[in-house]
Amino acid sequence: MAKTRVETDSMGAVEVPAQRYWGAQTQRALAHFSAGAGRDLLPREMIRALGLVKKAAALANEELGLLPNALARVIAAACDEVVSGRLDEHFPLSVWQSGSGTQFHMNANEVIANRAMELGGGALRIHPNDHVNMAQSTNDVFPTAMHLAAVEALVQDLVPAIEALLKTLRSKSEDFNDVVKIGRTHLMDAVPLTLGQEVSGWCQMLDNGLKRVELSLPHLKELALGGTAVGTGLNSHPRFAQLAAKRLAEMTGLAFVSAPNKFEALAGHDGLVFAHGALKSLAVSLIKIANDVRWLASGPRAGLAELRIPANEPGSSIMPGKVNASQCEALLMVCYQVLGHDAAVTAAGASGNFELNAAKPLIMRDILQSARLLAAALRNFDEHCCRGLEADRERITELMSRSLMLVTALSPRIGYDQAARIARIAHAQGLSLKQAAVQLGLLTAEQFEAWVRPQDMTRPTL
Repeated sequence: MAKTRVETDSMGAVEVPAQRYWGAQTQRALAHFSAGAGRDLLPREMIRALGLVKKAAALANEELGLLPNALARVIAAACDEVVSGRLDEHFPLSVWQSGSGTQFHMNANEVIANRAMELGGGALRIHPNDHVNMAQSTNDVFPTAMHLAAVEALVQDLVPAIEALLKTLRSKSEDFNDVVKIGRTHLMDAVPLTLGQEVSGWCQMLDNGLKRVELSLPHLKELALGGTAVGTGLNSHPRFAQLAAKRLAEMTGLAFVSAPNKFEALAGHDGLVFAHGALKSLAVSLIKIANDVRWLASGPRAGLAELRIPANEPGSSIMPGKVNASQCEALLMVCYQVLGHDAAVTAAGASGNFELNAAKPLIMRDILQSARLLAAALRNFDEHCCRGLEADRERITELMSRSLMLVTALSPRIGYDQAARIARIAHAQGLSLKQAAVQLGLLTAEQFEAWVRPQDMTRPTL
């Protein structure tokens, strides 16, 4: 059996592997774009999205009477195989290529055309440009697939992961609401709060992050398809954009619509930049939460040790019995990567000139990887850390009772300056606050006991 076959495009003939469905343009791209070859490939989410877009386009063109039923049927069947993942090995191209995504797009056109002809028993002639790409351009197909893949990644993967962690932490907040502990500002002792109140702050940060992600979805559900090369819709039917968007909404169960202005949809990717900004904001919140957990769990005997975390795996190759906050560290590294991606997405999003943004593959790669990494790290952090969080009540009570900042409760009664004297004397002489207050003659022991009640300091008191 021959190892290669000859495929042609507008530039001539090219030999391609005989067992692959791609054609001449894909083979040329393999020769010309070697950065990331074999490693940094088109994400599975985008392969799926391109299959959906191509199927929607074929069905819309069939409905408009522009694509014969026989061709539309086998093209749609080939697209279904692309969507399912059966043809992933026929998408070999690296992300680092044309900024429009042309090579990715033609890879999809060629694979679908060749597989469709095979499904048709060889009786049909199906052209990757004339039939699979009818009424389309890379410039509207690729951003449409980007939006579709991003929405699915956010709605189906990331949002549920945020919601699951939020549910866990809300439960912990309720469980810990009676645990009065010392607060900390500037990493130094501050006035008391409950551990439940502290965790409630994490919950609100996550809830805010979830709302920001959801706020990005309406713009992402606006699709460029139908704008063709520069946004005018040249070579497409006037109803094509609406029909194709409707088909995509039906196929995905998501409320996709045709973008109201195709010029913006092709040349600018502010919606994707905004969406990744929401991921960056979420990452910033998660960095704070993960660091709080590992600080509070530090120890177990020479740190704060207010929280106990699950012992998932040995923490050292040399120190027996050591357990580390590894889930926190994994989440932190993911978040740092997201911050890096955001810088790249921001620069790439600003790379629109006239009628086209020319950094689409980078935007697509980074937003999908950020969503994927965050979702997985959130699930791990939830399942292997947060669900097993426990409060060390004895340690929390010990640290709180020794804090000099309990003296703050006396400020409304004896004044800030006198309260500060008590704290200074207690610290300098190694006394308790009560001992220092009585020694200074500022109040009696009974008054101190009545006025300095940590549990009362966790709410407004005046």
